Order: sequence, then C-alpha cells, then structure tokens
Amino acid sequence: MRLEELPDEVIVLGAHACDWRDAVHLAGDALVAGGVTTDAYTERMVQVVEEFGAYIVIAPGLALAHARPGPDVVHDGLAVVTLDEPVAFGHPHNDPVEVVLALAVTSNEGHVTVLADLANVFNDPTATRSIAQAATVGRVRAVLGQARPEP
Repeated sequence: MRLEELPDEVIVLGAHACDWRDAVHLAGDALVAGGVTTDAYTERMVQVVEEFGAYIVIAPGLALAHARPGPDVVHDGLAVVTLDEPVAFGHPHNDPVEVVLALAVTSNEGHVTVLADLANVFNDPTATRSIAQAATVGRVRAVLGQARPEP
C-alpha cells in the first residue's frame, strides 16, 4: 500500500467529532467506505483505547487507531481523518488530536512497512499540521507521499 495512492473514500477532511470515540468511529467509517474493513473492526479499535488508554496518540495532534488482525479486515488499508475541532483522547502530552489515522492489516507482519512509511512522513514535525490544514484530498496525498524508504 502506497500512502500517496490512498483512495478518496478513506480520506475525510474537516469532520466533526464530539469526543475520541466519535473520532475513532469516523476513521473506522472511512475504512468501511473504502472496503478495507467491516463495522466490527471499528468497534475493536474503540475497545483498544478503552482497554489500553490513549497510547494511540503517538505524536502531538496525531492518533493512530488500530486493532489486531481479524476476520473483519478485508485487506490492508489506512484511513486519514482530519477534525474540524481537535478532541482530547486523554494523552498527557500529545492531546488534543486533530488528525486520526486508522490502520487495518490482515497479518501481524502487514503493518511493518506501513508503519515505517508513516514514521518517515511524521518525522517531519510539520506533517501533522499540514494534513490537519489540508483543503483537498490531493494535498493529504502529497504530504503522505513524502515518505521515503530508508537507503
């Protein structure tokens, strides 16, 4: 999966969430719209946060929602949701969140390459804000396309 080639259905700009659960549901809905997962996966992503807390808020303003591989994952995929107003997830340092990524993989090994690409993108401290302020899906793809494989 190439980050800069995500389909339109999995990129949602300026969505409104009342709280972190809404934000995760928006990202899950984008995965479902893209044919990546079923609704059951969205519920599992919420359960992960309920069980383990806000560790999914991996950087200031950025959450990476996910759950283990399961039968509710149709194929590997990623969704990107920007929020019209940031929401708190309960992270002591990285709240509030303005960009929610949702990652779904079919195997435990499937996420390694995507996570490496995401790390390359978000090593740039301006990436989250650039995505949060993106007015077009194309702009989100352009920021995500900045991932460069390690030599």
